[in-house]
Amino acid sequence: MKDGLTTMARDALHFINGEFTAGTSGRTFDNISPATGQKIGVVHEGLKPEIDAAVAAARAALTGPWGYMPQAERAALLHAVADEINRRFDEFLEAEILDTGKPKSLASHIDIPRGAANFKIFADLVKNVPTESFMLDTPDGNGALNYGVRRPKGVVAVISPWNLPLLLMTWKVGPALATGNTVIVKPSEETPLTTTLLGEVMNTVGIPKGVFNVVHGFGPDSAGAYLTAHPDVDAITFTGETRTGEIIMQSAAKGLRQVSMECGGKNAGIVFADADMDKAIEGTMRSVFANCGQVCLGTERVYVQRPIFDEFVARLKAGAEGMKLGASADPETNMGPLISQEHKSKVLSYYEIAKAEGATVITGGGVPDMPDDLKGGAWVQPTIFTGLPETARAVREEIFGPVCHIAPFDTEDEVIKMANDTDYGLATAIWTEDLTRAHRVARQIDVGLAWVNSWFLRDLRTAFGGSKHSGIGREGGVHGLEFYSELTNVCVKL
Repeated sequence: MKDGLTTMARDALHFINGEFTAGTSGRTFDNISPATGQKIGVVHEGLKPEIDAAVAAARAALTGPWGYMPQAERAALLHAVADEINRRFDEFLEAEILDTGKPKSLASHIDIPRGAANFKIFADLVKNVPTESFMLDTPDGNGALNYGVRRPKGVVAVISPWNLPLLLMTWKVGPALATGNTVIVKPSEETPLTTTLLGEVMNTVGIPKGVFNVVHGFGPDSAGAYLTAHPDVDAITFTGETRTGEIIMQSAAKGLRQVSMECGGKNAGIVFADADMDKAIEGTMRSVFANCGQVCLGTERVYVQRPIFDEFVARLKAGAEGMKLGASADPETNMGPLISQEHKSKVLSYYEIAKAEGATVITGGGVPDMPDDLKGGAWVQPTIFTGLPETARAVREEIFGPVCHIAPFDTEDEVIKMANDTDYGLATAIWTEDLTRAHRVARQIDVGLAWVNSWFLRDLRTAFGGSKHSGIGREGGVHGLEFYSELTNVCVKL
């Protein structure tokens, strides 16, 4: 890929009130390529002064042109944002690949186009969602008219993750802006570039100053903590680890600020003996290994009905061993590195935990031999384990890497209990050609999303979110509007 990003673009500055700034903290940290281990650039760390400035800018824009802009005009601007991202597609693609190391084929197909599309989808959605109205009988016989009016929630803090940096950030920023809010985004410290680049797009298309703000930094004692504690932030939306979500909730409790959270998962895939084996293998390969396993909706526990267990394990093993790990620009590469050396250490520690717990290593379980120019990257092998009890840590705890444990089951009731025996409740994938069984099982799994004979097939009009420790609230379609807007009932006495 041609290196088109300038040094200025690689040095991630804050974007506050329509201006790029290094801020006043004087702190920076290195942005490291997960593919090579080499320095990409520097990131400026924001502290309380930067958060204060961003929140003030967002509050001013909310009470200024943005909050009172006609809906059609706001929608047109958000369409322009999407068009400008697509016009600068190669720049966004390069930035996303530099930050994540993921294959170009994946980022160009998913991350950038769907990240741009979020602005158009939600801009159009808000124009077509009605509110309620009721006529109320009154003693004088004249009655009263009640009708609902949606208004912006206010200043929204967006704390976005590193696994799909542009897509999952715009998944929140798109509906937030479409409903008239202003935002302060704190992207992951691991992946700052596409969020920073979006600031240039906002200025190019004429989004008013202060509507979209970006402050970089970490969580504790840094931008994240100052942002979630700020009293002028009206709502907080977060995607990330459950433990971080708990900390954010504690901060949001002061002032009773609303939260929307999509957190961890230990998702189960269920393969019945009557499944189409080719479809089940293809879908499970993606759900386990796509994005190097760094997908909140990914499958880490696979349950396969006993008559087809051996065949399934053998075929998934062959698929894993056929994966090509390598440079993002190589068209044959279909798996990139983990996001960082720190995360690599975590994933490898779980590989060792699984072995110590008695797992049978079907394939992988270590570090691949990479070319010299990639040896410094955060690479791990795609890995399959079997033989662990359901109580094992590697079966119960989220690993967030290219790994799964496969276990056999006999009956439908048994596998439903196994799938639900977890603190998490985000997603599942069910593979069966029996339509009645598919409906019956899907409704019994304690998750927010249940796929049948597919995985990661998303209609953005539908509800997205998890139950139990996997999150609070739903996004997507009208469900997102419930979070990003306040509903006021107007009662008119006739």
